[in-house]
Amino acid sequence: MKIKALIPNLFTMLNLFSGCVALVMVADYKFDWAFYFVCLGIFFDFFDGFFARKFGVAGPLGVQLDSLADMVTSGLVPGFVMYRLMAFSKEFMSVTVGVGAFDYYKLYFLGFIITLGACYRLAKFNIDERQSDSFIGLPTPANALFITSLPLVITAYEHNQQLVELFINKTFLVAITLISAYVMNAEIPLFSLKIKNFSFAKYKLQIFFLVLSILLLFFLQILAVPLIIIIYVLLSVFNNIVNKKASV
Repeated sequence: MKIKALIPNLFTMLNLFSGCVALVMVADYKFDWAFYFVCLGIFFDFFDGFFARKFGVAGPLGVQLDSLADMVTSGLVPGFVMYRLMAFSKEFMSVTVGVGAFDYYKLYFLGFIITLGACYRLAKFNIDERQSDSFIGLPTPANALFITSLPLVITAYEHNQQLVELFINKTFLVAITLISAYVMNAEIPLFSLKIKNFSFAKYKLQIFFLVLSILLLFFLQILAVPLIIIIYVLLSVFNNIVNKKASV
């Protein structure tokens, strides 16, 4: 077997390793490092596909490995982060399910609904031939960035008591969890972020989104991360409505 055929799978394994380290960081309440390792895993996830296409070695093994690695980095990690966020909520900590030996099963296990949604999304993606150039439903890496950035927003804005209370509010966390799992699997076409040639007329939406994202990151820093994901989905919905009206 040629060495270049192993390179994409090596990057996939690095993605998986990054996810494993991120899990340990969440367990140790080091949410900043968990976020960084999720970002690193997504970086490796991008390049495994890039090298597979470049070297012409894409195959079914790589597809399965990619999904399994993403299941950890972009599925299990954000679910665990949401579990931790829910555990911070005093409302959740006072509510138990069951009696006796089962009292320790608190409702914050609902956070892993994100993991279930990511699992379904990844399996569906592998058999959906419509998502070669763009996505239908929010990709798991984007969702992972959204969820894992939330604890960092809390830390960065800890002086804002109202914002902190919102981010550890029971209703808010459950809503984010359910919406997250839904949007990953919803039949919502998202515009492609690939710009194959510089044509403002053809890629004006992508260029606008890219410039806006840079500006948000510059002025809002970590708060920009969840906002960018939300804006990406909303712009896609708006773009779909415009295109639908134009085609009528």
